[in-house]
Amino acid sequence: MTQRADLAAFLRARRARLEPGDVGLPDGARRRTPGLRRQEVAQLAGISIDYYIRLEQGRGSAPSRQILAALARALVLTRDERDYLFRTAGINPPKAAAPSRELAPAIRYLLDGMPHVPAYVVDARYDILAWNRLAGHLLDSLLRGDERNMLRWLFGNVIVDGEWSSGTAAAFTRDTVADLRASYAQNPGDPGLAALVTELLGTSPAFAALWADHDVAVRRSATKRVSLPGLGPLEYEYQVLHVPETGQRLITCCAAPGSPTHEVFRRLATADLP
Repeated sequence: MTQRADLAAFLRARRARLEPGDVGLPDGARRRTPGLRRQEVAQLAGISIDYYIRLEQGRGSAPSRQILAALARALVLTRDERDYLFRTAGINPPKAAAPSRELAPAIRYLLDGMPHVPAYVVDARYDILAWNRLAGHLLDSLLRGDERNMLRWLFGNVIVDGEWSSGTAAAFTRDTVADLRASYAQNPGDPGLAALVTELLGTSPAFAALWADHDVAVRRSATKRVSLPGLGPLEYEYQVLHVPETGQRLITCCAAPGSPTHEVFRRLATADLP
């Protein structure tokens, strides 16, 4: 059943928290009340202003699944907020895509089409699924074994050996655990993620300490500084492209043009040519 009063109150509250710039609209003149105007929400959602006014007043026909999805996009709702919107309207929310290890052909083409930029793909568990030639040089110690999970490698080898004791390495480690917790929350009940977290809690005190902090942050980009055997000190910015249908991330390692790291990448890419 549609909970009309709750639905109306929720729409009003979510509209009031948004500024025009949040949804790509010009700020324009000062507004007497905070938030977007009803007309702006209706326009962003592609529905009539009269119908949207009725929704905020708890009147009119119940919204369809398509209208709810459009309102969720227009109001920039989080996944939890979107699910609440659907349930309050009496409709089951869309099912979230489960993590997948299947690599789309287009992602593989993208990897191979960046010969001068190290790039690789991880799934929600941080298993490395694919990489291009240049990334193979950066991930060499990890890719040599049969186990290609970045978290097991990180907490089972690198931290124990003390190779990543610098400030940037510590920040990278903390960000990785925070990103794993975000994946864990986005995919409740996923057996692969649950098994990995349980395993690391039992085998790595360092992981257990970071997990207990309950930091949550989806990984996007940051500067990374490492020193690798045969390559020396490297500094680059990693950018993360999320593939929402699968929970996978395409990670690229971008060095500033003309920098020593850029020269190393250029030299390695040239050496890899047949």
